[in-house]
Amino acid sequence: MLAINRTRQLITDGFPAFGLLNAVPTPWMVEMIGHAGYDFVILDTEHMSTNPESLEHMIRAAECASVTPLVRVPGVDRAAITRALDSGAQGVVVPRIRNAEEAQEVVQMARYAPAGQRGITGGRTTGFGTLPLQEYLRLANREILIVLMIEDQEGIENREAILNVSGVDWVLPGAVDLSQSLGCPGDPFHSSVNHAIAELAASCRGRPVEFCALPRSPEQLTEWREWGAKAFLLGEDRSLLFKYLKSHLATCRAESSPPSP
Repeated sequence: MLAINRTRQLITDGFPAFGLLNAVPTPWMVEMIGHAGYDFVILDTEHMSTNPESLEHMIRAAECASVTPLVRVPGVDRAAITRALDSGAQGVVVPRIRNAEEAQEVVQMARYAPAGQRGITGGRTTGFGTLPLQEYLRLANREILIVLMIEDQEGIENREAILNVSGVDWVLPGAVDLSQSLGCPGDPFHSSVNHAIAELAASCRGRPVEFCALPRSPEQLTEWREWGAKAFLLGEDRSLLFKYLKSHLATCRAESSPPSP
């Protein structure tokens, strides 16, 4: 059943919120992320082959572990957005937003009237009728996060118009895809990528749109916190697992090596 969005509340109260991208699509991984203390998790259905039933179980796992479940959908797709939200997601992350028209489409798909045109269904989002329908509609329009990803030069150029669309909650830069669009593929640290991300962040100033930072080093995390960011995506579980497993093995091998003569 839809409840208060803890991540939204944290940021409203002035506290930082830390999240992780889930690329190991299993409920136990999502539950582990929650028990590790992350505030939100982005369940990736853009690049991962996650079936609808598994996604619903992953959202349940997030609820059990008190971590806010957001779903990254494949694009501006009404069916995908509807399925994610009807499964209980507390927000959608929509990639490759290039202009205000696409941003407005997302809002219309994700919000109920009068803010949008999302279709109404019952089921688990209303606690199978436990939550009165009118109260649910009001709560959903208030609590569900709409997060737009800006991932190419066109989106950066149209950022002011995108950020002016009513109903958008966060923007999230896609540094690696930006590097392709800006002519430096595979280099998310390139100066042109950093400049584009800084422009996007600056455009959020004075608007009710939260900039979600993706720090790729401890120094970047410090810089974004000093800048005033409150939402942070701290990488993905797949990458963190691989790095730890590799480091763990290297440490064990080093400790078991015979001493030099």
